[in-house]
Amino acid sequence: QVQLVESGGGLVQAGGSLRLSCAASGRAFSSYGMGWFRQAPEKERVFVAAINWGGSNTYYADSVKGRFTISRDNAKNTGYLQMNSLKPEDTAVYFCAAGRGPYGSIHDWEYNYWGQGTQVTVSS
Repeated sequence: QVQLVESGGGLVQAGGSLRLSCAASGRAFSSYGMGWFRQAPEKERVFVAAINWGGSNTYYADSVKGRFTISRDNAKNTGYLQMNSLKPEDTAVYFCAAGRGPYGSIHDWEYNYWGQGTQVTVSS
């Protein structure tokens, strides 16, 4: 069993940066792939970024490629999403997810565990 708690969201001006953290409980976290998804108001949840269990492979949505960086520190049981050059269209609730295998995935159905989400608001 893995529990995930996101933090680091907030209000930022366009062009600014935020770093989201995803703190995991449970020793199994280091064996799972991890992903970040986001959901804007009245829209479906969409993929943002993913990373495999060891951090050697990463994947990004085209909309964030070159601006966002996903990483993880398994010794700290924590994943991160560094977000730079933020745009108003990045405004959403951001969720981290983990499981069910060691590979990162762009598909939300391939994750067993989800955090509660953290709000990111980018003003123009």
